[in-house]
Amino acid sequence: MADTKEGLSRVLRPFGQEQLLAFWERLSDDEKRELAAAIRSIDLDLMRKLIQPQAAQAARKEQLRPQDFIRLPKDERSQEAWANARAAGQEALRAGRVAAMVVAGGQGTRLGFDGPKGEFPIGPVTNRTLFQILAEKVLAASCRYGRAVPFLVMTSSFNDAETRYFFNRHNFFGLPPGTVRIFEQGEMPAVDDEGKLILDAPGHVFMSPNGHGGSLKALWDSGTIEWLEGQGIDAISYFQVDNPLVRAVDPAFIGFHLSGRAEMSLKLLTRTIPDEKLGIWLNAGGRAKIIEYSDMTKEDMHAADEKGALKYAGGSIAIHCFSVAFARRLNEEGFALPYHRAHKKVPYVDADGSTVSPGEPNATKFEMFVFDALEFTDKVTAVETAREDEFSPVKNAEGADSPETAMRDLCRLYGRWLEAAGVSVPLGDDGYPLQKIEISPLIADDEETLKMNYRGPGKIAGPLVVSR
Repeated sequence: MADTKEGLSRVLRPFGQEQLLAFWERLSDDEKRELAAAIRSIDLDLMRKLIQPQAAQAARKEQLRPQDFIRLPKDERSQEAWANARAAGQEALRAGRVAAMVVAGGQGTRLGFDGPKGEFPIGPVTNRTLFQILAEKVLAASCRYGRAVPFLVMTSSFNDAETRYFFNRHNFFGLPPGTVRIFEQGEMPAVDDEGKLILDAPGHVFMSPNGHGGSLKALWDSGTIEWLEGQGIDAISYFQVDNPLVRAVDPAFIGFHLSGRAEMSLKLLTRTIPDEKLGIWLNAGGRAKIIEYSDMTKEDMHAADEKGALKYAGGSIAIHCFSVAFARRLNEEGFALPYHRAHKKVPYVDADGSTVSPGEPNATKFEMFVFDALEFTDKVTAVETAREDEFSPVKNAEGADSPETAMRDLCRLYGRWLEAAGVSVPLGDDGYPLQKIEISPLIADDEETLKMNYRGPGKIAGPLVVSR
């Protein structure tokens, strides 16, 4: 394809997308080359298919059934199963078979923060960033099991350069640089309400990250799958950057995944809030899967079982474990995760070539969801975790799922660990510690480790940092 207006027009015309060349004559030579490269990179056949109106993806009501999952231990038999899983996970970690992966392509815009979300300060006392807390959890596991746990960081075009600079500036938070692998996820164009691809500058096609489901493709495109296989790694612990409570390297979860010979595993909360925005774990059409809450009817979201609990009990919190072989197969067989539509505000150029920032949603973005990979698995393992132990996302500037709630939940978790270690932790009427508490993952990343490592005062009288 020639990088001329005529050559590009011949490519775009069959798809009705010639508007991308509306300002060609005013572009510099460099801008023309960049626009031509962008047009060449777009899969126009795929975009034509995505633009066509599609039927709703939700499964029919009569196809839905509850799906079991491994519950937290409550009796001697289940405690033994969890102990066996933990031992299997620890053995895999000591053998160097596990990597950790954080999805970190987002910006902190909704938090009023200018920069990658992973750089947001969330430590209740020290303002440790999300990146530091997660990296130190990976480092702690590496030290505990005597084998490096590689840390995979998926970025986007919006924040890749700044994320790389941040990790370099902080000396990779103590991780050996050769064990930290940073790579970008793919991008997709958006379309306006008439199905036209959008320019956000006269010579620039608007592109946005292709969703967390794109992480499995990015592993392949970046060569990371081959790199992992060369390291002898066959399992990836996956999580998102906005959840500081996550157990980044959880031996029990890894053990359940490996012992069950699963291709993909997931952690679930037992749902107690009917309208909470969590993916719903269920059986649809004979297959276990996650259905996005927005694709469920209100009746199904609120449906109760014979004991009065929510019928569809499991809620997904975007914590997974993947086999490296599964990620390879998914790509070698032709990456086929579906795209989901989202109506969003997208900047565009007007007839004069000026960029306009709309006040209302004006375009459709296309994203892949990682849980859709369940559709392609032969074996899945689902495991329960406790909300107070592992889920407090940082999504909103204030209110629910905000920095304030995440810091409070961190303090509550750390307070429980300290109480278990024999420390008196004064609590308020709401059950949260009266003082801010922060425990470095390098000292402890669970209750049992803190019991072994804590050497501080027996009562908290002010803000406390347990660090080395």
